Amino acid sequence: MAMRCELTGKGVMSGNNVSHAVNRTRRRFKPNLCNVTLISDVLGRRFKLKIAASALRTVEVRGGLDAFLLKAKDTDLSDRALVL
Repeated sequence: MAMRCELTGKGVMSGNNVSHAVNRTRRRFKPNLCNVTLISDVLGRRFKLKIAASALRTVEVRGGLDAFLLKAKDTDLSDRALVL
């Protein structure tokens, strides 16, 4: 499965490791993904999602999964999150 947050769309980025001698080698910056279970108050169900830790904090600040999904852009959401 792709390393992509199902709510925010945050994925793998690439860049360089730079040594003290300024030698550059390619590397990957992976998102901090967590498997969490979020509860929807409207649907009264639990959903298991693979989301970034930053997205989890945002969900809590906005007041839950339902409030987050109302404010999120459809282009950022995964196919599974769009079904919610």
